[in-house]
Amino acid sequence: MKKINPSINHHLLIGIFISFWFFIFAFFIKPFDDGTISPKQWIFISVGFSIIAFLCYGLIAVFQKSLNQKVLKWNIGFEIITLLLFHFLFLVITYLYYKSPILNGGFGFFEFLQVIILKSALISTPIIVLARIYSVKLIPIQDENIVIRGENKLDILKIKKNDLVCVSNSQNYVEIFYTEENQLKTKLIRSTLKKVQKDFDFLIQIHRSHLINPTHFKAWKNQDTIFLTQIELPVSKNFKELLLSL
Repeated sequence: MKKINPSINHHLLIGIFISFWFFIFAFFIKPFDDGTISPKQWIFISVGFSIIAFLCYGLIAVFQKSLNQKVLKWNIGFEIITLLLFHFLFLVITYLYYKSPILNGGFGFFEFLQVIILKSALISTPIIVLARIYSVKLIPIQDENIVIRGENKLDILKIKKNDLVCVSNSQNYVEIFYTEENQLKTKLIRSTLKKVQKDFDFLIQIHRSHLINPTHFKAWKNQDTIFLTQIELPVSKNFKELLLSL
């Protein structure tokens, strides 16, 4: 999966769906039934499993959003890591729940892993993957136009997001570089680089004086300079690692 839905709210909905599935799994399959557990007890056990599944996936939602903001891309490797982390968290927490005085389970760790967790993982993983793929379709389509505003009322620039090339610091102003009819144009706006980056989090800082739109990155000129669309900018060592990950 090359895209990810970063919305925590959307993934919490997936978490509710997964928790319901784990309730069904625990209640109907009864993975460690020895004939002594009553239906009422199984309801209690199943509710515990479903709550743990929801909490684990909620933690995953927060983790993957933070990771996605740092790497600015997603690939199959990150997807596998996320799924493995979910199953690891579920394994550890459910085992603690299983061995607690509430259940006082008799399986050892490896037996618990083999009899319960591997069974649930084999069935739940395809369901989780399909739900995550579907969640990408839930990402709202954002307006392509962005509005950059300065401190003065007349300081305003409305352009398409993809036309914004970079933003550079210019004393008490920022200089906006953007394309219009395949020509590079600029506009000075009274603002700060920090505020622009806060307003438009898709921009990447490559230097204390420069932010870039990563879609306009073309190539490295040398170790300290990059080519963007119709412009080149310096790259400082502090921000070089992030840019290399693009």
